[in-house]
Amino acid sequence: MCGIAGILLAPHAVHTGSLRAIAQMTSALHHRGPDGEGFWVNREAGLALGHRRLAIIDLSEAGRQPMCSASGRHVITFNGEIYNFRDLRRDLESTGHSFRGTSDTEVMLCAIETWGLDAALKRFAGMFAFGLWDLKTRVLHLARDRMGKKPLYIASTREALIFASELKAMNGFPGFSPELDLDAAATMLSKGWVPDDKCIWQGVFKLPPGSVLSVTAADFADARASGSLAHRIRHWWSLAEVAAKARREQIVCGDEELTTQLENLLGLAVRERMVADVPLGAFLSGGIDSSTVVALMQAQSDRPVRTFTIAFGEPGFDEAPHAAAVARHLGTDHTELHLSPTAARDVIPELPRIWDEPFADESQIPTLLVSRLAREHVTVALSGDGGDECFAGYSRHFLANRLRNLHEFPPGLRWILAAGAGGLARCSRHDVIGRLPISPSLRHALRSDRLSRLASLLAAADEDELLQRLTGSPSDNLVHCGPSTHNAGAPQFDDLLSRLLFDDMTGYLPGDILVKLDRASMANSLEGRCPILDHRVVEFSWRLPAAAKVRNGRGKWILRQLLRRYLPQRLIDRPKQGFDVPVGAWLKEPLRAWASDILSDIRLSRDELLDFAKVDACWRDHIDGRQDHARELWSVLMFQTWRNEARRSAASEETLPGEYALLG
Repeated sequence: MCGIAGILLAPHAVHTGSLRAIAQMTSALHHRGPDGEGFWVNREAGLALGHRRLAIIDLSEAGRQPMCSASGRHVITFNGEIYNFRDLRRDLESTGHSFRGTSDTEVMLCAIETWGLDAALKRFAGMFAFGLWDLKTRVLHLARDRMGKKPLYIASTREALIFASELKAMNGFPGFSPELDLDAAATMLSKGWVPDDKCIWQGVFKLPPGSVLSVTAADFADARASGSLAHRIRHWWSLAEVAAKARREQIVCGDEELTTQLENLLGLAVRERMVADVPLGAFLSGGIDSSTVVALMQAQSDRPVRTFTIAFGEPGFDEAPHAAAVARHLGTDHTELHLSPTAARDVIPELPRIWDEPFADESQIPTLLVSRLAREHVTVALSGDGGDECFAGYSRHFLANRLRNLHEFPPGLRWILAAGAGGLARCSRHDVIGRLPISPSLRHALRSDRLSRLASLLAAADEDELLQRLTGSPSDNLVHCGPSTHNAGAPQFDDLLSRLLFDDMTGYLPGDILVKLDRASMANSLEGRCPILDHRVVEFSWRLPAAAKVRNGRGKWILRQLLRRYLPQRLIDRPKQGFDVPVGAWLKEPLRAWASDILSDIRLSRDELLDFAKVDACWRDHIDGRQDHARELWSVLMFQTWRNEARRSAASEETLPGEYALLG
């Protein structure tokens, strides 16, 4: 895994434009590739490619990038891994091709020249984003993997098209003058993350997953808006097409055979991701997903697998005992870092620089810290990310299954049920329920936020509104302008669960989960790999009947069945916990002064985006214990912290007045 950047000058700027900026752009990505840097510059073509190397496969000079093909026609700067490169290499060698080294990059170039770009992309199993220059046609091809695991930002200025793995690299190009995208900002404040089909800066876009953008210098001459390039994007893989076809061709077989099929597919994905010329391990939380990945790793390893987890020591948030129990049973070489709340809070100032779009998933903190821990011992870590999106692991998936027949009830009955849940929520908010002699589990089930959510779902008028409420956010009302929606091209599913899973797989997964893993791991020069998101596993998951995902009121049924082949039931059956930190409690005590200062910045700036009166009311309700607003407040605080950091960065770079006009 690496960091990439590139510049393609417009025809009028070939003799005056600065290709030297590629050095500064690439330098900004040092953390993604500390093992070396490389450049390829063609002044006549007005092209410069940059690369920061994190050496994983073929540590020799033969693996350096940018890399030229054997024929000299193509040159590539590539971020990611092609996990099936050994199989592809054997196929190519059988037709007479030879190779200088042992890297997957060289195999990619040979495959592209032999089979053509689109055909080669369809045969790649991996995660990737790359820029490929064709010297013969003078076309720059920018491509991204199927699920959007690796980032690729693209922008056009008056004199160039530029691209990079992270936004911070673009700041090194003269004339890159970003302005805040209000719609993207409103969406971030609503969801806590910027969707993959938006960017926090106007004039910048992320190449969509499973797509290629092919451009010549003339294609963007004098173009200010990157949207002008949208019609040149083509999809070589489409989740919508895969999902629609799979739902028509569902697998029909017994439970044991179905589980064995998944075991074989996922086992292959894990095995391919265990190939590396550097030390390798895995994140282990003790949950279903990471435990399954580690179990399949250990089953295919002749030595104990290195596993890592973070111990917070705070009740309700510490998964370390579960992880340790799983590690003992599987026989892994387990490392556990005991972290004080103070140490966890100390990383908060780093977050805006690491996630250079505003990001407010609080699990970014433990993900960053466990990546930091793992990097002390390994260079590659496998992760269980993707299990919830593929196999229905979120509470909204269980609720969708339970409420699928809700609208067969008479409206009056639904209104009565919603009113009852709302009344219980008000009692819980005033601690009436907390004073009752009931069990802790029942008290947890009757929390005011859970009851309020249930009341909202029961009051939904139809399935479309139910879907919106299942995926919506209570922080929508804190902004002056509402965010736009996505997924206009979603297939027409005949069940609510499939609609939710598709929404998660095209929205939450690339916008939150994969961004979190990529930035947290790469900030520590660690490569994160996600075997559950292998495209063959994803395609298999869409062919499963709903009962293989949600059964008996629980999600990820088939993953649980698979894990039972490796772990005893007592290590599997526990409530889903997530990788969270107690942000709500921190805001009331140790982070209270910090949060108050950030909110003062919003009040003093007379923010055009945030409704400060509503934010302040939300803050007072949370501090006084009337309602838990941790998620909404964390989104606001992370956005404003990011905005303050962007303003400081702009000032330190002596940006011209007006370039960051909307930063407050």
